[in-house]
Amino acid sequence: MSNTIIFKSGFITIIGRPNVGKSTLLNQLIGEKLAITSNKPQTTRNQILGIKNLENAQLIFLDTPGIHKTNNKFNKFMVMKAVSTYQNVDIILFMVEAQRPCHIDDLLIIDTFKSVNLPRILLINKIDLIKKETILTTIDSYYKINNFSEFMPISAKDGTGIELLKSTLVKYLPEGPQYFQKDMITDLPEKFFVAEMIREEIIKLTHKEMPYSTAVKIEEFKIRENRTSLIRAIIWVEKKSQKMIIIGKNGHLIKKIGINSRKKIERWLKKPIYLDLWVKVKDSWKKKEKNFDQIF
Repeated sequence: MSNTIIFKSGFITIIGRPNVGKSTLLNQLIGEKLAITSNKPQTTRNQILGIKNLENAQLIFLDTPGIHKTNNKFNKFMVMKAVSTYQNVDIILFMVEAQRPCHIDDLLIIDTFKSVNLPRILLINKIDLIKKETILTTIDSYYKINNFSEFMPISAKDGTGIELLKSTLVKYLPEGPQYFQKDMITDLPEKFFVAEMIREEIIKLTHKEMPYSTAVKIEEFKIRENRTSLIRAIIWVEKKSQKMIIIGKNGHLIKKIGINSRKKIERWLKKPIYLDLWVKVKDSWKKKEKNFDQIF
């Protein structure tokens, strides 16, 4: 009798409307902060690859921008990136909020994968905010719309249902190789996360003044063993008025962004850094597709 252990692996996309908790879920699944989180929608801009290594499986996650109806070129670009993941994954995780009824954008998302022949798991997130009987009503409303493989109530914030979700994902994954080394949690470079940490601070500190007109590009990234490491970054904005908001009166806000970002980056890199931030204007960069890949 064979004692061969079956190893499973595969790619899993996390999709849903803006601000349903996809990035929080990714961080919870991996056990590390890979994606920036905010109470503002549409925070995620890239397909973030997160890797969870289990004893008998390797789960590889893609966190995608929120899918929604839009006429904005930049937002269309992000939605296209999210939908394109279906071609390269083994499981679709569709995330909704337990306390909100089915929205027109939920129907839009379901329409994007209704003809895709993959396991689809409906994640009903934020169950920590509702009464238990509400979950059944939510499940019933989605059951009538699409034939999901599983319906799973979870709380990405406090971790409720996450262990069951991992075991369920393993059940649906195909047998496969270990794509990444066991100590890897992502394939993205360090400077990607540094840029995201800076962008997270901008979102936090500018509130509604600077919704999503900023991008951060790392121009110089020198990690030194026995000396202070150097990171030079450019914060791109669309208008001169936005540049003045980021800089703040007498440079107060850009200084605070720099201090908070530096502390966060130093904790992550576990070494001291010198962070040099510059703010530059790239007129209407969100309206020109050729700019998207250059900035990100």
